[in-house]
Amino acid sequence: MADTLRMDRMPHIWCPGCGIGSEVNSFADAVKRSGIDPKKLVVVSGIGCTGRVAGYVNFDSMHTTHGRAIPVATGIKLANPELTVVVFSGEGDLAGIGGNHLIHAARRNMDLVVICNNNFTYGMTGGQVTPTTPGSAIASTTPYGNYEYPFSLPFLMDAAGATYIARWTSMHSRNVTQSIEEALLRKGFSFIEIISPCPTLYLRRNRLGDGVDQLQNYQDNSILKHGADTRETAIDFQGKIVIGKFVEKNKPTYLESADKCSIKLVGDDYQLYGKTIPEREAEEKAEKERIAARRAAMAEAEKQEEAAAPSKAAAPKAVVKPVAAVKKAPAKPAKKAPAKTAAAPKAAKKAPAKAKSVKKTVAKAKPVKKTAAKAVAKAPAKKAAPKAPAKKAATKTAKKAAPKAAVKAKAAPKKTSKPNKTRK
Repeated sequence: MADTLRMDRMPHIWCPGCGIGSEVNSFADAVKRSGIDPKKLVVVSGIGCTGRVAGYVNFDSMHTTHGRAIPVATGIKLANPELTVVVFSGEGDLAGIGGNHLIHAARRNMDLVVICNNNFTYGMTGGQVTPTTPGSAIASTTPYGNYEYPFSLPFLMDAAGATYIARWTSMHSRNVTQSIEEALLRKGFSFIEIISPCPTLYLRRNRLGDGVDQLQNYQDNSILKHGADTRETAIDFQGKIVIGKFVEKNKPTYLESADKCSIKLVGDDYQLYGKTIPEREAEEKAEKERIAARRAAMAEAEKQEEAAAPSKAAAPKAVVKPVAAVKKAPAKPAKKAPAKTAAAPKAAKKAPAKAKSVKKTVAKAKPVKKTAAKAVAKAPAKKAAPKAPAKKAATKTAKKAAPKAAVKAKAAPKKTSKPNKTRK
């Protein structure tokens, strides 16, 4: 993503659980897979959370005023038809205040790719109801539930004349990538709707959990229908979501229709931007060949990565064999070990018995304190010989320590008796 995003502007502003990040990831992947020249790609967006995409992508981009992304993109395409122009914005910006521009760009079949992030709310300006908010859903402007009839954007775009229409959710990231790739490589008005969670305002207000919960809802309620009738693509509140590629057809773009009309009036002398039609056709053919070469190179690189992956996975298996052989080698002497260890518990059993007898003798021998003190004094005298040459100091410390040891020996049975009473 480093080649696609402006890393100096990270971290981004999108909330945890928002679907816009995964959409940008799919868009970046689609641009690489399409093979188009990134220097001839322009991204335009309007106001809103999705409108910030134009500020994060590492392409020529323009962040426009609210609702004016499509007319600005139209002007860019008319000024330089060689550019690939993508509009990336939200449903409030595109279908709300910018709805008039949306339907007329589709009607004209402008050569644009429009990616619409639909999260059913104005996420940046307070969570107001949008043209796509499902009925009964709560918004800041409809606190008791939405009572307006929402747009079905695929149906609207089909009626307006768009030549490529698809809908996915942000969970279907691979399908989103594939649709954007197809749209980048074709002519005409392409519209891709992506249903996306807004955890901060829409989900929280409607008590629908977080972004992960909504992705689970997408998985449970999405119905894949390629070529479905767009009249049957309406979305109810937490209801079924029809996804897929609904429309794909070819018809002359706005510029192609303008060229035909001008040629009829002016004749063969007509030139658009100082280029004759054969010259422009030759340039388009050369650009298609370059795109095909880049796509082939990318496909070859992916094949090489896939071929290298099994060899890397098989490498640890070869290392495991000598390790197993080393483990088997000391197996023979290990059989004798249990015989020795079996004798260890017997010695361990004897040790506590001796310790008990020592405690009993210490407890009974109350009057003989001097002999015990001398015996204790001899033991530390050997260890502390280099540091403490005087034996009298050692004997004094031993006399003080001996009564304490005896007291501890007497107190031991009292400590063990307390937990037994509590257990009973």
